[in-house]
Amino acid sequence: MPPLRKRGYEVHAVLSADLHQRSACEQLAGAEIHHSDLLDPAAVDRLLVAVRPTHLLHFAWIATPRLYWMSAENFSWFAASLHLVRAFHKNGGIRAVMAGSCAEYDWSRVDVCREDSSPLANSVGSGATPYAVCKLALQNMLASYSSHEGLSIGWGRIFSPFGPYEHPDRLVPSVVQNLLLNQEAPCSHGRQVRNFLHVADVGHAFAALLDSTLQGPVNIGTTERVSIAALVDRIAKRIGRTDLVRLGARAPSANEPAILVPDVRLLYDEVGWRPGFTLEEGLTDTILWWREALARGTASNRLPT
Repeated sequence: MPPLRKRGYEVHAVLSADLHQRSACEQLAGAEIHHSDLLDPAAVDRLLVAVRPTHLLHFAWIATPRLYWMSAENFSWFAASLHLVRAFHKNGGIRAVMAGSCAEYDWSRVDVCREDSSPLANSVGSGATPYAVCKLALQNMLASYSSHEGLSIGWGRIFSPFGPYEHPDRLVPSVVQNLLLNQEAPCSHGRQVRNFLHVADVGHAFAALLDSTLQGPVNIGTTERVSIAALVDRIAKRIGRTDLVRLGARAPSANEPAILVPDVRLLYDEVGWRPGFTLEEGLTDTILWWREALARGTASNRLPT
């Protein structure tokens, strides 16, 4: 919430109707909380009539590790998100920014991803997953809606976020937790090159994008590139357990690209944003959070992703 509040926004946060986690309330301090089912069009209509927001920042989607790529829920979120934007516009909304994904790029044909020229995962025949197809279809649909109806819409393509409250099965928290618990940390070969961004900086980047007038896709990342092996080594050295890292213990995911990094010139030059965390600082912050969460026994009390 701080990035939005700092920019002068009155913030209304929407959580699912059955979500009352303490961690969510802690992260959303200063916002007015609404509990609603965004997959229910009638509930969305009631919410937007009541709030009548001028700006919309939309992150909700299925993102459960190992499930979200192929889940049929992607189609439900495509339809719900389209309805949300139209209802937002109908009730006086003037600018929406949606959370996209690096999965929208065709990983078999790109390494450095550029918004205006890189091949996209726009066909099932190309090996694109329902997650990628639905995200990209929504972006295309909203681009047409924006052109036809005059609503300003930005689309942030997130690359590799990490930080507090992350799902424990993802790369960084799985390595951190294993090493903090003095357990082996099994990884793939680690030669994959990626771009990692602390979750707080992801939030600040989206706040800056929302506050801009830039429309269409914008990569959300940094200029720094690092191999997964090097990233894991940095984590292990900070914890002091390099002996527990097991590179090559897991097979890499099918169709995983060797290099997947963003061109961030639009984000840096047009939006005017720069990260607040270096990778080193972000890892230090993340390790500290997980160390404290494990000590409190609250490591599973994370925000939904």
